[in-house]
Amino acid sequence: QVQLVESGGGSVQPGGSLRLSCAVSRSFFSINRMGWYRQAPGQQRELVAAIISGGSTNYADSVKGRFTISRDNAENTAYLQMNSLKPEDTAVYYCNAQSAIGHNFWGQGTQVTVSS
Repeated sequence: QVQLVESGGGSVQPGGSLRLSCAVSRSFFSINRMGWYRQAPGQQRELVAAIISGGSTNYADSVKGRFTISRDNAENTAYLQMNSLKPEDTAVYYCNAQSAIGHNFWGQGTQVTVSS
């Protein structure tokens, strides 16, 4: 079993920044892909950003150029740096880990609110 613990959410004004962290209980060597998803009220959960073990990344069009996903293999932690935040970025953000054999694990979610 893999446990993911997110942190770093909160409230920020438009244009501000936040950094989300996702600590993984298992060595990253068994995790093929890390991703950040978000879900706003009344909407489906959507992929925000993902990074695979080789370092390749992909982003939702809505966050390209503003968000950066990264991973620290030594610390078994993934990060999502969010800059130039907009009100439409308001959502619960979830960390996801996918093992090499396709098992998915989720964090509990962290609230991000962007409001003036």
